[in-house]
Amino acid sequence: MGSGGRWLLLLHQIPPKPAYLRAKVLRRLNQLGALAVKNSAYMLPSNDETLEDFQWLRREIEEQGAEAWLLATDALSGLSDQSIREAFRALRAPDYGELIESGHRLLNEIRISRDSSSATRPENSHEDEWRKIRRRHAEVRRIDFFDAPGSEQMEVLMNSIDRILHDSSKVSFSKPSLADVKGRTWVTRRGVKVDRIASAWLIRRCIDPAARFVFVDPANYSHAAEEIRFDMFEGEFTHDGDLCTFEVLLGWSANDDPALRRVAEVVHDIDLKDGKYQRPEAAGIASIIEGIALRHPDDSRRLEEGATLFEALYIRARTEHP
Repeated sequence: MGSGGRWLLLLHQIPPKPAYLRAKVLRRLNQLGALAVKNSAYMLPSNDETLEDFQWLRREIEEQGAEAWLLATDALSGLSDQSIREAFRALRAPDYGELIESGHRLLNEIRISRDSSSATRPENSHEDEWRKIRRRHAEVRRIDFFDAPGSEQMEVLMNSIDRILHDSSKVSFSKPSLADVKGRTWVTRRGVKVDRIASAWLIRRCIDPAARFVFVDPANYSHAAEEIRFDMFEGEFTHDGDLCTFEVLLGWSANDDPALRRVAEVVHDIDLKDGKYQRPEAAGIASIIEGIALRHPDDSRRLEEGATLFEALYIRARTEHP
């Protein structure tokens, strides 16, 4: 296999018998999150982990007497990079739909049992269901390469369940003091969009101008004590009730700048999609953020370009009357 390429392509030729081999390979491809692009042709985005996954699968196929080829490519005839990314997103969307349905069901059961004088379901059964959802969520996140529809909603839902099911004080207690964040590394999920871009702008503008940002795959991330997580599950700063991460950070920093509050209202309306503040700028800012995301797969570039946008929004907000 040649080096380089944004995509990995696995081609295989498996005889009809034994029938179990084809089923086994298909099951494994589904577990890896591979996208079927043609008959017996499957694609993954290229990185060290996906390369190793495909190499192992190719070896398994060949050990069974079948044939497989692994290629690295920058393009595939008839498909643009954007269309491939959208196909991967569409592939994972039903998984998130099922998770969101299960999560809402569990959240409602927990709330009912907490509000009822006699619990309708044992507490340990809630924990069992929570562990199942967490495990399935981790599996889906691992193969969600381009932030499929529902990924943001599921992150918020996971935080809501965790805060209600467990001692919510542990989340508040884990927040560092304002003096302790200087020079720290801030970690968030890869594929940043409005709330994370705006939060990073706020951190550098008002909290720590020297803040360093790292973008991770949550499924493979291990938290280090010196890192501060934001807008991700179990993060020190993330959604809290009906507050987006930007609002949580702004409240924690005790910054009472009216212009920042107006920016927070715009971010809230875009991120939570509840129309709470009805900010007229929201639709336009949302479209620009989407354009930035389409222009730049690299998260650092998204932050750089997004910072200019939110700085301009902030300067404009300062001209408004309180």
